[in-house]
Amino acid sequence: MNTPHYVQGKPLPPESEHPDSANDHQTRPQSEPGRAHRVGIIAAIVGLVLLVLIVLAVIGLVNNPPLAATLRDLFIIALALESFVIGLVLLVLVIQVTRLVDLLQNEIRPILDSTNQTVSTLRGTTVFMSENVISPVVTLSSYVAGVRRAWEVLTGFRRPR
Repeated sequence: MNTPHYVQGKPLPPESEHPDSANDHQTRPQSEPGRAHRVGIIAAIVGLVLLVLIVLAVIGLVNNPPLAATLRDLFIIALALESFVIGLVLLVLVIQVTRLVDLLQNEIRPILDSTNQTVSTLRGTTVFMSENVISPVVTLSSYVAGVRRAWEVLTGFRRPR
């Protein structure tokens, strides 16, 4: 049983009547396994090229010790500079965390305490209004409605609405 497919509110014809159904396999994008296979082959080629370059660099450094010593010294200097920068960034991070903790303790906590106090006051006001104003008014209104209805039933007189 074929269910119709809709595009922009109009039903599509069944696949046998669809004009592109014969060429459907040609117009579809390549499947994911084919693309993943191609990406895997490219990654393997790039990895192999990098491995060959590393082997050639090691052979060149072994055959040229002064160049190896110079490169070693440059890498040591680069690592020292990187350690210095990381230390500065960690110092800035510690200062920022300290400022955040200070903000939370001195700014946010008083705001939360004030909000809690306001909510407690509002809760008490609501309970007071409910018990002392709303309940008596509702009770009085129900008595008045009952008396009015009793009057209407006894006298047969209705107010126009």
